[in-house]
Amino acid sequence: MKARLDISDIAIAGHAQDIKLRSFLPCAHNDMPIVLYLHGGGFVKGSLAEANMPASLIAERIPAWVIAVGYSLAPEFPFPAATEDAHLALAWVTEHARRYRADWNRIAVVGHDAGGNIAAGLAAIARDRGVRRLSAQALLAPMLDPSMTRLADGLPGRSDLAQEDCARSYRAYLPNASQRTHPYAAPLESRRLGTLPPTLIATAEHDLVRGDGETYARELITAGVPVQITRYQGVCHGELISHAPALDDVVEFLRKRLASM
Repeated sequence: MKARLDISDIAIAGHAQDIKLRSFLPCAHNDMPIVLYLHGGGFVKGSLAEANMPASLIAERIPAWVIAVGYSLAPEFPFPAATEDAHLALAWVTEHARRYRADWNRIAVVGHDAGGNIAAGLAAIARDRGVRRLSAQALLAPMLDPSMTRLADGLPGRSDLAQEDCARSYRAYLPNASQRTHPYAAPLESRRLGTLPPTLIATAEHDLVRGDGETYARELITAGVPVQITRYQGVCHGELISHAPALDDVVEFLRKRLASM
């Protein structure tokens, strides 16, 4: 049976070290949109291997050229390394889109967990620096609030994320207190939300940080950004990235926002 995706790894210069990108390229399509994918892991762990399932699914079903970004991890590489790595990946895909039969005018970003934070930061950086504005962003169980003031209360026992885990992750990623209000690291602190791209936010019922995404959704809506927000019942933080209804919604959202004009 002929492979439907050409999957390959590419090394590029990152912000503080070389990083790896994993390309998921549909074999039989041209003029495809582009999706950057940012894995989870609380800023301190996670790898491209965790991107294989969701990135392959998105690539096949949209179809789109998906690039998973192996960004630098804290504490060895704290903020802004990960967001700058993502921005360098965006610049790379823009430069090489034609070679990969892709359209650099239709680019979205998807991120889970800490990857949701980095994705939101990338959307702001792309807007501010003008390399290439994003057409859409999809954030799944994103960690957006280093202040940790919006953590969910009274969660059922199924929660798979502890407050101590969040605190440890943020300390590693943002070792300087002044960084914890930077809009590229703390999207909820931004006062310039109205020019961000259309956004899908998926949260999980049994998730300590579900308030991060839900608060961000409200603030984006207030700022005039088109937002699709869903809380998925019966799901934990880590399960959301493999939860079929959530992934179905991501695919449909991206199809709509990345459709050819």
